[in-house]
Amino acid sequence: MPKSLVLAEKPSVARDLARVLGCTKNGDGCFIGSKYIVTWALGHLVTLADPESYDDKYKTWSLETLPMLPDKMKLTVIKQTSKQFGAVSRLLKSPEVTDIIIATDAGREGELVARWIIMKAGVKKPMRRLWISSQTDKAVREGFSNLRPSSEYDNLYRSAEARAEADWYVGLNITRALTCKYNDRLSAGRVQTPTLAMIVRREKEIRSFVPKDFYTVRAVLPGFNAAFRDKNGNTRFSDEEFARGIVKACTGASAAVTEVKKTYKQTPPPAAYDLTELQRDANKRFGFSAKYTLDIMQSLYENHKVLTYPRTDSRYITADVALTLRDRLKAVNFGAYREMASAVIRAGKIQTKYIVNDAKVTDHHAIIPTEEPADFMRMSGDEKKIYDLVVRRFLAVLSAPYEYDETSLKLSVGKNEFFAKGNTVRTAGWKAAYGNLSAEDEDEEEFESRSQSLPQIKQGDSLRIREVKVVSGKTKPPARYTEATLLSAMEHPTEQINDKALRDALNEASGLGTPATRADIIEKLFANGSVVRSGRELRPTPKGEQLIELVPAELRSAELTAKWEQQLQNIGKGKADMRKFINDMKKYAASLVSDVIKSSVQYKYDNMTREKCPQCGKYLLEVNGKKGKSLVCPDRECGYRKGVSMVSNARCPDCFKKMELRGEGDKKIFICTNCGHRERLADFQKRREAKTNGAGRGDVAAYQRRQKEEERRAAAAASPFAAFKDLFKDDNE
Repeated sequence: MPKSLVLAEKPSVARDLARVLGCTKNGDGCFIGSKYIVTWALGHLVTLADPESYDDKYKTWSLETLPMLPDKMKLTVIKQTSKQFGAVSRLLKSPEVTDIIIATDAGREGELVARWIIMKAGVKKPMRRLWISSQTDKAVREGFSNLRPSSEYDNLYRSAEARAEADWYVGLNITRALTCKYNDRLSAGRVQTPTLAMIVRREKEIRSFVPKDFYTVRAVLPGFNAAFRDKNGNTRFSDEEFARGIVKACTGASAAVTEVKKTYKQTPPPAAYDLTELQRDANKRFGFSAKYTLDIMQSLYENHKVLTYPRTDSRYITADVALTLRDRLKAVNFGAYREMASAVIRAGKIQTKYIVNDAKVTDHHAIIPTEEPADFMRMSGDEKKIYDLVVRRFLAVLSAPYEYDETSLKLSVGKNEFFAKGNTVRTAGWKAAYGNLSAEDEDEEEFESRSQSLPQIKQGDSLRIREVKVVSGKTKPPARYTEATLLSAMEHPTEQINDKALRDALNEASGLGTPATRADIIEKLFANGSVVRSGRELRPTPKGEQLIELVPAELRSAELTAKWEQQLQNIGKGKADMRKFINDMKKYAASLVSDVIKSSVQYKYDNMTREKCPQCGKYLLEVNGKKGKSLVCPDRECGYRKGVSMVSNARCPDCFKKMELRGEGDKKIFICTNCGHRERLADFQKRREAKTNGAGRGDVAAYQRRQKEEERRAAAAASPFAAFKDLFKDDNE
């Protein structure tokens, strides 16, 4: 019987689709039903081939073989997932399969995953597209009843393919050129390099910053504080003597209230989350990395089915999705959200003014809850935190504005003027969704602009000044990037751009990368040793700072990269030609290689040791890898490498952190980098053997369980009903 082959992106999604479609029989890499066969990728099964597959000369990295510009790109099966590709390929070619339903993630990368698999398998069968934003059973059924012709997504595929090929031409060529020229592993790319450039630029601004002293004058009055302001509106002064003169003139005097100004104000709710905004908030509140937040979102979308598609750049929903809001509100009408959700439901007509905007929805709408109730018993603590952020934002955006009265005071103390301001809440509105939590940035406000609660005061009142004092401070350098602020800078990289039209174009192009790729870009900077975390701050390494000096100036530019992203979006909309874009990228890659070869910039290793390579005599480099540290010869042709330390599973007896194992032979030693504990391998093994022979924590726990069981049995035997227990035994026991 003819069947449709459904191609999902992950096994977990495939299982859910199979259940909804009634595919109950297990096959080789698939689930089989009467009308459908559901199979899956494992992320990408197919990728662009490595350079050496085009020509043997590329097996050796050298400047003489650059640039690498093959006319037609080849696809290759990823070795680690080749078994599943074989299963999918056989299904695609099966005569039983008459058509293909692409059910990979509904986005640019998801489209690429499916199309490359189908292309590599060499199959040409009718194709349709499942395009859904949530994985609930209801959404799946509706999606299968509204399958679209795959041709509607051809431009999206071309955009994804253009992005992949551009990254190959530019990234591989510039990385090989830099690595060969400077004999160190140096990675660059069309998005990661300008992102690194922003971090390096900020670090230079911090180093060159010279703090300056300033002074403010503060008056303490009954129930509130006020700040001195001069005739020009200044509240900060570089002259300490001037500030102390104001204090002297005002001490012991009274303040006359010369103006009381009350203004009604309202603040609309924040827009619903897109991925970047959610990653920012998760980093600020919980310290989560962008990548970790995305991983949690994928789990809440795929496994728990409680949130919609995460890889979106829209903060609005369409009018048709708005029809489902009542069901979504019912799904979150529990626990800490019950009062707010019930209030929105009881209001009758749901307020959609701040969430519905068809014109601002691209491939996917904002991240909002699905109609599926959450099961907190199945969620991890971090999943609950991300779910909580989304639900509170969802409830907030469906609520009324926050309304308040802002009161401004002017006070005269002799010839000197002080001011203060405060807010009185009229209606909490959307802020009720957050309770005592803040939905806004937690940045520290300066006293001069900070609001406070003010007592009842009217014009003409005379107030006693309790104290007047000078408060000193220093100007602060710009803050280092955190992942939250870096995501913002990547989204709007217009800090150094004066041209308004170009700034608008950059914002329209969504900046550096996309919401779906920014987390991976940041992780690449960590992986290649260009950036390190210091608490929540991001700092460039010496290697990263040098790399920015080594790459051609154009590649550091956010302007150029954003223009490329804009062209990719235009290709996705059918407004730009893919081949022209690729040809431009090939020319650009060639120019980058030429610039690197001609460059006279010197490179210094920041990780060079004083130990010489036993094979060629060059000083070895200390390299940090995933499994520990190694000493590596900088001469790639030599290739000498020696392990220095490895991160073991052995735990420190003092702080219980994993220890490093260093040294060779009988001199091997465990070192805890957290607390400094040192222990010879032989001593560690003796301690472990002694612990095994004695009673460990597991032994104690087992003994306690046995004791409790014996006590329970003794109590049961002493019961007057013990002799008749068989008469009361449950039939199902």
